[in-house]
Amino acid sequence: MTAKKSTRKATAAKSSAGFSAEERAAMKEHAQEIKAEARRGSRASKADGEATLLAKVAEMEGTDRELAQRLHEIVTAEAPELTPKTWYGMPAYARDGKVVFFFQSAGKFKSRYATLGFNDPANLDDGDMWPTTYALKAMTPAVEKRIVALVRQAVS
Repeated sequence: MTAKKSTRKATAAKSSAGFSAEERAAMKEHAQEIKAEARRGSRASKADGEATLLAKVAEMEGTDRELAQRLHEIVTAEAPELTPKTWYGMPAYARDGKVVFFFQSAGKFKSRYATLGFNDPANLDDGDMWPTTYALKAMTPAVEKRIVALVRQAVS
């Protein structure tokens, strides 16, 4: 078999599977998160979620870890009413059990930048169209100021 055919065959196998290895791993992590939450039930505390989130951040490397740590500090200061947790293996912050926003490290899916994503419970509505995901490459003062504003708006 030629190298070209081998590459096409590998690509076809991946496409037919539907999900990348990273996506499958994230889904498995989410299933484990759901099981752990069910086991804890009413005993679950904000401290449990924060410990899990911080352990996930500690697994990150370099810029991803720095961004996630600073984001956690911002959320803790600006939106203490949110509950830290993990969501598909990513640091996330929830209200009434629903994820308001999350941080996806660049390393998670081997992308060139990390992302800060917002879900439906975030109050970011602005007319008929608004962004819900932001690329993050560095935590500059301007970026930090924008994140603070987004977090405040999301929980308002």
